[in-house]
Amino acid sequence: MQILVLVLCSKGRSLRESIANDKRIDKYGLQVSSEKQPGRQPGWMKLHSADSARGALNVEWDAQSALLSGRVITRGSRRPSPIVGDFINYLLARHGSRVQSITTAYR
Repeated sequence: MQILVLVLCSKGRSLRESIANDKRIDKYGLQVSSEKQPGRQPGWMKLHSADSARGALNVEWDAQSALLSGRVITRGSRRPSPIVGDFINYLLARHGSRVQSITTAYR
């Protein structure tokens, strides 16, 4: 099961890098597990739930459109809603001033 989370942001520095460098992300039940090509386009990062049974979130940043996209992946019958909720809660709490719109889509 996959859920796509699209976050339209105000222009500025990479929100993906801001998330990757945030020391308080663990307070929201998330942890950065890997990151590829920090500072280069295209870069990505993988977030896991602190409860490892709840899935992963692959995050990419598109600077031209100021769009943060996250693809939630869970295995088997695990429901993606907990990690989606943790991620959206984190975005609004820590980066709410940059967030203009959040859209989710189910695949």
